[in-house]
Amino acid sequence: MDKNDTLFEFPCDFPLKVMGRQSEEFRSIVLGIVQKHTGPVDASRIEERPSRNGGYLSLTYTFEAQSREQLDALYRELTSCERVLVVL
Repeated sequence: MDKNDTLFEFPCDFPLKVMGRQSEEFRSIVLGIVQKHTGPVDASRIEERPSRNGGYLSLTYTFEAQSREQLDALYRELTSCERVLVVL
């Protein structure tokens, strides 16, 4: 597969999962980064799941992805954020 090949047809709905330590700051920072790359995110398309002990939080944002470049830039910024532990 060529590096420019993609498994997605754009635009498409894309679920992005971001995990970090549970805090309002984490939520706010991640939402800001996501909206910078996607525009406003409908709150009904954000899913929150706390860890069993409540120390960590998984946020899933489902949005309409426009291109591979958009996704790559979003992943780069999220993975460079020290508050973010995992991006899937």
